[in-house]
Amino acid sequence: MESSGPVVLVTGGAGYVGSHTVLEMLNQGYTVVVVDNLVNCYRAPNSVLPECLKRIEKLSGKKVKFYELDIGDKSALSKVFSENKVSCVIHFAALKAVSESCQLPLLYYSNNITGSITLLEVMKENNVKNIVYSSSSTVYGIPQFLPLTENHPTGQGCTNPYGKSKYFVEEILKDVCLADNTWKVISLRYFNPVGAHPSGDIGEDPAGIPNNLMPFIAQVAVGRREQLFVFGDDYDTPDGTGIRDYIHIQDLVLGHLCALKKLTDPKLIGFKTYNLGTGSGHSVLEVVEAFNKASKRLVKYKVVGRREGDVAVSYCDSSLARAELDWQAVKTLQEMCEDMWRWQMKNPNGFQGNS
Repeated sequence: MESSGPVVLVTGGAGYVGSHTVLEMLNQGYTVVVVDNLVNCYRAPNSVLPECLKRIEKLSGKKVKFYELDIGDKSALSKVFSENKVSCVIHFAALKAVSESCQLPLLYYSNNITGSITLLEVMKENNVKNIVYSSSSTVYGIPQFLPLTENHPTGQGCTNPYGKSKYFVEEILKDVCLADNTWKVISLRYFNPVGAHPSGDIGEDPAGIPNNLMPFIAQVAVGRREQLFVFGDDYDTPDGTGIRDYIHIQDLVLGHLCALKKLTDPKLIGFKTYNLGTGSGHSVLEVVEAFNKASKRLVKYKVVGRREGDVAVSYCDSSLARAELDWQAVKTLQEMCEDMWRWQMKNPNGFQGNS
């Protein structure tokens, strides 16, 4: 079954946040075109679609139009626009591992910044000037005050190239809007997406060793990894471990749908940004404890030295999104862990199957 709603191009639509967003968009009647270079997702041999998109088609009962390409490939991207009446873009495509970005800064700047510029050039050439940008709380750097509001300075004290790349793209988007007031840009600064779709059929499936806490915990609980490494227990926090604002992937997805709706508001002009988070933080050990409860297993962990690029505490004030997008995160940490565990139990080896 084909969707008949507005055509939205989703870059990085086969990734973790992208795939969950694509499913909800299909359920809400959007026509979705996905582009992805498959750098961080699994596709079975001889299959056209990556596994996550095949499952999305099954869950939604609708078809996904998919192009395998890198957004840095201008001619390939231009062809996508010429073949589809794209009205809006949701831009997820980016490398996203904080620690890896410290080791491979040129790769991150090339992919995240140059790729975004190419996308914007092609959008401009095709007169598509509405975009929801997947940004990050890392643009705030080391927090000068908490909770983090959208008015907190950005780009000052960014602790890693990943965060800087997100900040630079935001600045580019601001300049594009200043130069041409027919652009509408919503930048969503989100905190730590975790969990999985309630079906357990799609979830976070990182290639290689997970860079994020929750998938690592889940892989330890399911037996794929021996133990979790806790990076530092000497932060100025109640239990010494880092505190983050974790948000359920389904809440995050609904934030993107609210942003898409906001783009149709005639009063919206230029660049606008919103925090998407719960507004409260949980420490690493609190997340471990919640996952132990959800899985009824004991996650082994070992404390090691601090990780380059990490900050002690980060959580947001999301009241602006509540007021202007009519959005609010509602799912609890326990629900995040339970949904993540359902996905991991059904898919102990991720999308590659259970063999």
